[in-house]
Amino acid sequence: MSTTATIIIIVAIIVVVAILIALLRRAQTRRIDQQRIAADDHRREAETRTLAADQTRAAADEQAARAERERLAAEKQRAEADRQRADANALHERANELDPDVSAERAPDNDPARR
Repeated sequence: MSTTATIIIIVAIIVVVAILIALLRRAQTRRIDQQRIAADDHRREAETRTLAADQTRAAADEQAARAERERLAAEKQRAEADRQRADANALHERANELDPDVSAERAPDNDPARR
């Protein structure tokens, strides 16, 4: 083989290797770009889900606060009913004490609050 042919073969090999390297870099760049796009998609989806979760949490917190207010109101109402019942029982007892027709043994049986 002549020197010129050897040089041409070596130059051709270098050109082919250079082309292969350029193609591999281009493919790698494309792959990295696709990974960036996928990462951005995941970030957007995560943000959307975070916002939805925050809204759901806020709604649940509001519902819990409403339920707590209703529970406290019911507890207050129950305490008021118990107080009214105690007042009514006291009035029945006082009425039985004042009524000359009610005997001491019969008074608890006639107490409407105890029925």
